[in-house]
Amino acid sequence: MSQRARSLLPPLALDLLFYAACLVYALVTAFVSEFYGFRVWGAFAAIGYGLAAAHTVWLWRQPRGPGWWRSRGAGLAAVVVFAMLVPLAVLVVRRLTGVDWLITPFSWSAQPEVWVIERSAELLLRHGTPYVDVTALGRPPEVNDYTPYGPVMAVFGLPRALFGGSPVADALTDARLAFAVTACVCAWLTLRMIGMPRVPVRAAQLAVACPLTALTWSVAGPDLAIAGLMLVAVTLAATDRPTASAIVLAAVVSAKLIVAPAVVVLAVLVAARLGAGALVRFLATLVAAGAVLTVPVLLVDPAAFTEHVLRFPAGLGVVRSPAASPLPGHLIASTGPVGNALAFVLLGAAAVAVLVWLLRRPPVLGSDAMLRIAVGLGAFTLLTPATRYGYLVYPLVLLGAMLCFRRAEDGNPAIGTTSSSPG
Repeated sequence: MSQRARSLLPPLALDLLFYAACLVYALVTAFVSEFYGFRVWGAFAAIGYGLAAAHTVWLWRQPRGPGWWRSRGAGLAAVVVFAMLVPLAVLVVRRLTGVDWLITPFSWSAQPEVWVIERSAELLLRHGTPYVDVTALGRPPEVNDYTPYGPVMAVFGLPRALFGGSPVADALTDARLAFAVTACVCAWLTLRMIGMPRVPVRAAQLAVACPLTALTWSVAGPDLAIAGLMLVAVTLAATDRPTASAIVLAAVVSAKLIVAPAVVVLAVLVAARLGAGALVRFLATLVAAGAVLTVPVLLVDPAAFTEHVLRFPAGLGVVRSPAASPLPGHLIASTGPVGNALAFVLLGAAAVAVLVWLLRRPPVLGSDAMLRIAVGLGAFTLLTPATRYGYLVYPLVLLGAMLCFRRAEDGNPAIGTTSSSPG
């Protein structure tokens, strides 16, 4: 075997470990999960990860040569097809059998957030707010009565609200397709703004091929759309377009409040790159755009807005939030009052640590900002008492994007320096 082939052994070994771990995850999901959509995803994803692992072994044993099938990207392609495209198509069609709103997870072809967001668009068109008054339903409220998102999230349900009604139209307007298209367009825009660097395989594995991303793509999707928009906001700030960044970031935060920590990081990034004047413009635009997107809905029913967007996700609503993934913060809090207090202390300590890191070493590059946002959101997801493990998709996507940014910054001085730098 040539020296060049031997030099590929460490990356291929990591690839094999990655795909093998993903294969195990997919198989466990296929056989154990209570959710129908998860099981369907697991069955197809196991094929994709299995093919990727087998292809990696084949590459390991073969000398390098021409042809796309001899590249590591072929394994990624198998994952995209069998762990993302095929299960999404199957589940979109399967959903037409009509099992939304039933309390039967073993029959759901989409997770509740999909139909909740589609309903929120109908409510927005009909009443001017995507939120119902849960105290005026004429029955005890339940979890699915809530829309725990900002007003902008309803936009993704508008295709179904406006054009649905027949089986074909319902399939084509499934909110998951809107999420997927948004995520793809945002990824393309991000890469285009930084000069279309060649995407590192490891970046694609983290951001795309990881089971959390592929599963979310197939059964839900809102977090991928929000992550994509966040990448665009970071890229705009890192390429010295703070006003445009603030507008996109306002839409992101007005869709899902969990990503609000990105505001602090991007504010520091803008200040570090462009100075105080740009920071003032950034913050003023952010506040103005956020007000335009949020205040009209807030004024329609302030109590409902507060109940859905603030109280319910915080565990203070009329109905308790089911967000209780067995992550460290939840496990510590579940031990009792002392554990609950300790979880919040740890969360606060993590927030202070990230803030100190941010201020002592302010980000000046897009990759710097993405790393800090990833660490902040990862710490929040792991340590908050009420959370979902699916939120870990944010740090994974951001870390993958960070690797792309680093490659672009190394090859393009205009991206790798501040606007005031001589280079």
